[in-house]
Amino acid sequence: MSDIESFQDLINNCSYPVFFTGAGISTDSGIPDFRGPNGFWKKNTPIYFQDFISSKEMRAKYWEQSVNFKSNFSKFLPNKGHEAITSIIQKKANGHCVTQNVDNLHQASGLTDDQVTEIHGNATYAVCLDCNQRFELESIHENFKQNAEPPICKDCNGFIKTATISFGQPMPEKEMLRAQHEAANCDLMIAVGSSLVVYPAATIPLLGKQGGAKLVILNNEPTDMDQFADLVINASIAETFEAVL
Repeated sequence: MSDIESFQDLINNCSYPVFFTGAGISTDSGIPDFRGPNGFWKKNTPIYFQDFISSKEMRAKYWEQSVNFKSNFSKFLPNKGHEAITSIIQKKANGHCVTQNVDNLHQASGLTDDQVTEIHGNATYAVCLDCNQRFELESIHENFKQNAEPPICKDCNGFIKTATISFGQPMPEKEMLRAQHEAANCDLMIAVGSSLVVYPAATIPLLGKQGGAKLVILNNEPTDMDQFADLVINASIAETFEAVL
């Protein structure tokens, strides 16, 4: 049986698939891998959360990066990989997608907010860190381009930041608990496009395996967790899903 046939078999026979997705699934949509050879963090210095909080200069630098890169997140469209995951989840009685991505493309492909857990947040909007009010990025970016002043919430004077989890920022407790719950209850865990090196997020696929689920790793390159997987496919994500479906 080929790897594709084995993958088909696992998908057809599961009742509770949980996908764990990383940046690799979105490269076919035109979003660069954050850690790849041409990734965002190869060309930009990360702004750590504590520096964002303590320094106006760092907040300005953060929003400069946001304008240069994240302002066009809403222009990206889901690809065949996103669409395949949506199709598989919607055909099952249970199913979920835990994502490290902040691009909102799983929801754009048809999954409901409740079917997606974003453990690193969402880059398509901003929030006040104090009162949690939501802000659309377009107006924030336009104001920043005009005055180079980092945005402040008019209601409570709190700092406004994209709704992503920055380096050094605590992981969102509710989302991590949901991700762990889904992993513990699934019968098939499929890690897609993740290097599986960012912790604690990378523990989620192993939780599924430890709970008795079959573990599939689909990624362009090998990962350190391949040894734990029941099936490893190092190939194009979109082409693999196309062949499976």
